[in-house]
Amino acid sequence: MKYMTAKEEDILTNQNFIKRGIVIDKLLQSLIITEGFNYDDLLIGDKNAIMIAARILSYGKDYTVTYAKEEHTVDLSTLENKDIDYSLLEGKTNEFAFKLPHTDNTITFKILTHGDEKNIDREIEGLKKINKDNVAEVTTRLKYMITSVNGITDKKDVREFVDKYLLAKDARALREYYNQVSPDIEMLLTVDQEDGGQEDVDLPITINFFWPDA
Repeated sequence: MKYMTAKEEDILTNQNFIKRGIVIDKLLQSLIITEGFNYDDLLIGDKNAIMIAARILSYGKDYTVTYAKEEHTVDLSTLENKDIDYSLLEGKTNEFAFKLPHTDNTITFKILTHGDEKNIDREIEGLKKINKDNVAEVTTRLKYMITSVNGITDKKDVREFVDKYLLAKDARALREYYNQVSPDIEMLLTVDQEDGGQEDVDLPITINFFWPDA
């Protein structure tokens, strides 16, 4: 990665990119200088890590955000990696086997990439145009995540399995296992509760993240 220059600030103020919701992706693509790197192959956790690094390099580690009407300043350099079982990743490509606990089916799945997320969003938008009341976000994500069922890799068969045969409790178990092998940054904010305790909530990513003077 390189330091942000005035060129990247032009990207951040590009109204077309902002309206299309791609301004952060355009920024990160500009900051990554590794040759031959396909941005669509980035895992979502890696993309989050690059975004945090870009913010620190460009505007510093202190990020001020308002949550529940209180102002908090977060030291982004202290954010830690998600606690996962890294032994499950050793020697593996982006494909994992998992036996669904409530049936005899064995599936393989992959950790979703930025390219997958784009395709998922595009498909969901298409479904909305067909029927705005039938947005199958959960099943659409599962269809992109699962790569085979009992050794069958045909996409049509995988999609049919998700729609007709994947039990809800198996889908939940799969999502839980997915979280165990999916690396990411713990983007959490610790806030005080009225009873004197503390709670970790998702760190709000607001306009101030890359526009600290906004």
